[in-house]
Amino acid sequence: MRKPTERFGRRVESYVRSRPSYPTEVVELLEERCGIAPGWVVADVGSGTGILSRLFLDRGCRVYGIEPNVDMRRAGEALLATYRLFTSTDGTAEDTGLPDAAVDLVAAGQAYHWFDARAARREFIRILQPQGWVVLIWNDRRKQGSPFLEAFEELLLAYGTDYQEVDHTRIGQKDIQSFFGSKPIGTASFENHQSFGFEGLKARLLSSSYTPGPNHPRHTDMLRTLREIFELHEVDDHIRIEYDTKVYYGQLD
Repeated sequence: MRKPTERFGRRVESYVRSRPSYPTEVVELLEERCGIAPGWVVADVGSGTGILSRLFLDRGCRVYGIEPNVDMRRAGEALLATYRLFTSTDGTAEDTGLPDAAVDLVAAGQAYHWFDARAARREFIRILQPQGWVVLIWNDRRKQGSPFLEAFEELLLAYGTDYQEVDHTRIGQKDIQSFFGSKPIGTASFENHQSFGFEGLKARLLSSSYTPGPNHPRHTDMLRTLREIFELHEVDDHIRIEYDTKVYYGQLD
């Protein structure tokens, strides 16, 4: 299996173009439940192209984007260049490079499932202020509920190189509770969606590290199947991908 830190280097353009953001209700929830406010220091671990970082920056937080993949990190730096409170850092969940007790909140969007949980937990405890918070977030793509969603899932099962092995939904409630420890964790779910024409849908597919790239022998067949699915299910030349944005937040004991 490829190293998580190396999986997205050739996917950056598709990632920037097609990956969904997170509902603003996520930050509103953290303001209400965790007390997050302008001036808080946030470590966005596995920050990628800066999708989650932007939400905290727009709330006046100082954000350290921790990203080990050089191509993803550079894309995030470019997209967030106008934010003076953003600092890009070459680091990992297990070794962020931040000082002790440096942050109020550690956040991970669409990233925790790539971490070494035990090592990341030790690192988060080290860099967090006493009584600091951790939030784990995923845009959980719906796999059922419409003929298109079901057909898209079947495509991934048919063509994905290691889809089932790395799908983030393999991380369950027990795994997350074990990570936080004995303290209670809060949970929330928000509806999210994207609307795509074919080229956008193609980029969304190719942004996933488990789909065959251009040099793979099944790449052409996969795109042909994607075109067939799109033409069968499009409405006004668009399709809709639906998500449940799952949020887990708490303090580490």
